[in-house]
Amino acid sequence: MSRVVTQVKDGVAVIALNDPERRNALDPDLATQLAETIRTCDADSDVRSMIVTGEGAAFCAGGNLGNLLEATEQGHDADGLEERRRGYLGIYAPFLALREVRVPTIAAVNGAAVGAGLNLALAADIALASRSAKFMSGFLRIGLHPGGGNTSMLTDRIGPQAASAMTLFGETLDGEGAERVGLVWRCVDDELLLAVARDLAEAAASYPSGAVRRVKETLQLARRADFRTVLEAEVTAQIWTTTLPETAALLRAARG
Repeated sequence: MSRVVTQVKDGVAVIALNDPERRNALDPDLATQLAETIRTCDADSDVRSMIVTGEGAAFCAGGNLGNLLEATEQGHDADGLEERRRGYLGIYAPFLALREVRVPTIAAVNGAAVGAGLNLALAADIALASRSAKFMSGFLRIGLHPGGGNTSMLTDRIGPQAASAMTLFGETLDGEGAERVGLVWRCVDDELLLAVARDLAEAAASYPSGAVRRVKETLQLARRADFRTVLEAEVTAQIWTTTLPETAALLRAARG
């Protein structure tokens, strides 16, 4: 049985973690499979948007605790610490890959998103939550410092106070709470989650793919650059889109 299941339809790739008995917890093998699947879909010209979700009752319950315990038992010398560093970077691979995807991405959070699972949800352009979803930092609960860009992504998404509440004080959010603080774009009934995600993904997939990728680049620039720099990037990109045949066709259709 594949631990990562992919379906591509109408330009939308749905990637599902498929290890429900382990609550889709990331071990090195699953992390590698998921990262490779994300990159493969991003390289596929037929894929114009992407949804990541989980099979079963959990979205992703974090890192595999057995692997984390093994890491604490490695040596504390330079070689042991470097081996531990490589191991953590391997677990980070899926959400780092998701952040680099060129097409629009949605995390459809169907259950627990803990630690690394929270990171996976944060790495997508937007997240949707079912009402039964649970969002937890979880790192300090097992004595770990957050990793994988968690503090940066979480603060960027929900602000410093809410990020502190989740990381330092152990606050857990359900789907509605996550929507209230802006951790997810929308909370929906459990049975509607994938349908709503697909509707959004299909909308993004219907736009000219070159223009969509350029907009993603500009949105990423806007997170780190000043207004004037973004303005210049926008005018350059806007002029470029006027050279696209798809843009000309859409303008003619809009004019009637």
